[in-house]
Amino acid sequence: MADSNSNNKEDELAGTEQPFVAHLVELRDRLLYCIYGIAAAAALLAFWPGPAGLIDWIAVPIKAHMPPDAKLIAVGVFSPFFVPLKVLGMAAVLLALPWLMYQIWAFVAPGLYSHEKRFALPLIIFGSFLAYSGIAFVQFFVLDKMFAFIQRFTPPSVAATPDISSYVESILSLYIAFGLAFQVPIVVMLLVRFEMVTIEKLRSFRGYFIVLSFVVAAVVTPPDVISQLALAVPMCLLYEVGIVAAGYFSRATKSEEERSEETAGPTGQ
Repeated sequence: MADSNSNNKEDELAGTEQPFVAHLVELRDRLLYCIYGIAAAAALLAFWPGPAGLIDWIAVPIKAHMPPDAKLIAVGVFSPFFVPLKVLGMAAVLLALPWLMYQIWAFVAPGLYSHEKRFALPLIIFGSFLAYSGIAFVQFFVLDKMFAFIQRFTPPSVAATPDISSYVESILSLYIAFGLAFQVPIVVMLLVRFEMVTIEKLRSFRGYFIVLSFVVAAVVTPPDVISQLALAVPMCLLYEVGIVAAGYFSRATKSEEERSEETAGPTGQ
């Protein structure tokens, strides 16, 4: 009985198919919107706090462990010009991250059901929050502990004056690594929602994920214990958060038809 009723209901996505060229045009528009958003964020950051202000901000963790009058040095000829631009570009991408994620959602939204669209924007907000949390965790905790650990092994006869270019590349890689690693709950929730894995399998995979977390941390972080633990431990905790959230998210995003079929299935048989 439930099957006959569900078959009579028209698919809400029926007739929404678009030709391939239309998809390319839509993709081009969304990419342009992304570029416009990054450009607007870069213009705002160039006005305040400016490239120099951004450099000063990201240099706070390492300068806290350098002599009072010490400064970062620029070894490359063009480093004083290109490094601030690189930092400005990365900061603009981070500032525009919610806008970029919204454009991705807007591109795939026509292929989603209404009950799936309702939870797309909360996922964008949650994913942006997790990315910003990972970057803030690096800036305010990981770098300070990491440089304090490294400075303990610096001989007194050695002056620690890092190159600004290598320093920026190192912390940007940490920003990206932690920003992506903190997306573990989002990945877990989507895997469960699209029925690629079950919550029971995720729970049984817990031990393997712990080992995988430490392997990933050893590969993507500098060769010090502090940064590796700072990445692996949050990944394990976020994996548990993802398992808990996946159950709620999977139930909440089910359509009314799926819920009615689940309730009417046993009686229909």
